[in-house]
Amino acid sequence: MTTSLTRRSGIARTWVPAVAGVAAIALAAAGCGSSSGGQHGSAAYGASQAKATSVEPSSGATTRGSSAAATVKLADSKLGRILVDSKGDTLYLFQADTGGTASTCYAACAAAWPPLTTSGEPIAGPGVAAAKLGTTKRSDGTTEVTYNGHPLYTFAGDGAPGQTTGEGNKGFGAEWDVLSAAGNKIEVDD
Repeated sequence: MTTSLTRRSGIARTWVPAVAGVAAIALAAAGCGSSSGGQHGSAAYGASQAKATSVEPSSGATTRGSSAAATVKLADSKLGRILVDSKGDTLYLFQADTGGTASTCYAACAAAWPPLTTSGEPIAGPGVAAAKLGTTKRSDGTTEVTYNGHPLYTFAGDGAPGQTTGEGNKGFGAEWDVLSAAGNKIEVDD
C-alpha cells in the first residue's frame, strides 16, 4: 500500500508541473501572432493580442526586468545608444503617460508592456544619469522605475535583448518609444 501511494504521489508531482508547462507554452504561442510586418508590425500585438487576453498579470509577471534594485543601462542598437534593463531588454516610454510620472498602463496593457519595477533604489549603469532615475507608485502597490520623468516599460513582443520591435507601436491609444541616454524618445523615420 505504501509503494502504491508513493508511486501515485510521484505521478501527481510530475503531472502538475508538466500541465502547467504546457499551459505556459500555449499562452506564449497564442501571443506570438503575426501582423502586417515591417518596423511597426507589432502594433497589432500591442493593440489587439493583449486585449484579447483579459487576464490581468500578477505583480510578479509585470517585473520582467526587475530584481531587488532594478538597473538601467545603455546598449548599442540599430537605433543608436538606448536604455535597457539589467537583462538587456529595451526600455520604452508611453506617450499616454503625460500627467507627471504616473503610469497609465495597467491590465492588458501591462501584460504587453511590462513596467520595469523595483523594490530598491534604481541603479544607473555606465553612461546613465543617476539624477534622471526615479520611481513612481503604481496602483497595484509596486514601484515603477522612471527616467527623465517617464515611467519605463519593456515589450513582450521583443524576443531577445536589444530588439526594438515596440518602437513606434501605437497600441493602447498612444505611441511607444525607445529612449536615448538623455531620456528623450528616439525619433525613427519610416
